[in-house]
Amino acid sequence: MNLSSIFHQKIFRIVSISSQRIKQKSYVIGGYVRDLLIGKMESKDLDILTIGEGIRLAKEVSKTLIPSPKIRIFKRFGTAMLEYNNQRIEFVGSRKESYSFSSRNPIIKLGSLQDDQNRRDFTINALAISLNRNNYGELIDPFGGLSDLKKKILRTPLDANITYSDDPLRMMRAIRFASQLQFEIEKNSFQSIQKNKNRISIVSIERIVEEFNKILLSEKPSVGLLLLYKSGLLSIILPELTLLKGIEEKNGYKHKDNFYHTLQVVDNISKEKNNSIWLRWVALFHDIGKTFTKKFIPEIGWSFHAHEFVGAKMIPSIFQRLKLPKSSSMKYIQKMIQFSYRPIALIGNNTNDSAIRRLLFDVGNDLEDLMKLCIADITTNNVERKNKYKKNIYILMERIRKLEEKDRIQNWKSPISGNDIMKVFQIDPCKKIGIIKDFIKDAILEGKISNNFRSAYFIMLKKGKELGLKKK
Repeated sequence: MNLSSIFHQKIFRIVSISSQRIKQKSYVIGGYVRDLLIGKMESKDLDILTIGEGIRLAKEVSKTLIPSPKIRIFKRFGTAMLEYNNQRIEFVGSRKESYSFSSRNPIIKLGSLQDDQNRRDFTINALAISLNRNNYGELIDPFGGLSDLKKKILRTPLDANITYSDDPLRMMRAIRFASQLQFEIEKNSFQSIQKNKNRISIVSIERIVEEFNKILLSEKPSVGLLLLYKSGLLSIILPELTLLKGIEEKNGYKHKDNFYHTLQVVDNISKEKNNSIWLRWVALFHDIGKTFTKKFIPEIGWSFHAHEFVGAKMIPSIFQRLKLPKSSSMKYIQKMIQFSYRPIALIGNNTNDSAIRRLLFDVGNDLEDLMKLCIADITTNNVERKNKYKKNIYILMERIRKLEEKDRIQNWKSPISGNDIMKVFQIDPCKKIGIIKDFIKDAILEGKISNNFRSAYFIMLKKGKELGLKKK
């Protein structure tokens, strides 16, 4: 197959001419070719394979381009990268690899095109397109990658056991591609992942999490998450999730499978546009406390009381183990899990405004995400019940909107500061200031006074008098 008719980019001709000048054969290889053949939008990452020195070819290409782009050289790997027309172009010399059992870092030697295609993770990523004068645009497909693309199959070019054992990160990549592309992992290949799952221990947790994030960001993350579970990798990476699996029945009462429920919630949250990766992590973790709070109560059934508080407390240790950023992201996830059931408790006509004000005060700017989680958490197959639950949440959201419009509680800041209190009563910093500030806050949240300086000032004087303070 010759693809020169759809190979329109100017950069390909420039690489071809530059290769001829330095007498090195060159090819486009990997993800760009794969995406081109399945009709996806052209990738911003372009990999150029050359039979020779990648750095030398990059320098030659840079001299030809106007203006000449800056080259980033990675001597250790023998690669170079430049940017052209908002595209990252990486140049690498063809190589063959061998591995030691204790490391996924390969021993690299110069090799042929065939050697380089042999070392690729999947047949669909081993596809190459020639940039050479004698066969420009020809697709070079030694492992049937084009056929696998059409059948939507992920298969390793060589023995799957060797491929996954040599570089166990490829197991995560297989599942990530299956999730992103909606492909099926070939049976023998998947069995090899199951067989080699414990080899993942030699991969850095940062690289594992990088692939896991890509699975979470796919259109339907449950595809990848379920494959991680079936392969045995999930129990190694996130055992807290696999512990949710299963249904227990007692005296005719049974609970839902919280693992499959979690997968559905993650899928539901992923349908929303412009959601952050961290909201997907929230959906993934929102029920992890249920394993440790499950209790059977006769005549009532199964209870998971306070699971949201237990789940929130589990987050720091998980973040530490996965080397996730312990900053605002972790606090955000903790807060979202801790308050995940608060909106449900506020549904109904009997809920007073002060309870809603406290939710606004506690959640602040993350309220919209919390309501998205509540809607995503509705996974019943009963259409009538699902519509009823959603309607109740929408009614609550409208109450919240009107109350916030009136009282301005979201991201609330006290109209009376600690400095105001010290100035009025002529006192130094002390516990009484905190007591007065809390009293003002509670009075506003409970609707006893308006959220303004004048109302807060008079109640400050009243509380100060109770504490033995006098206005100076």
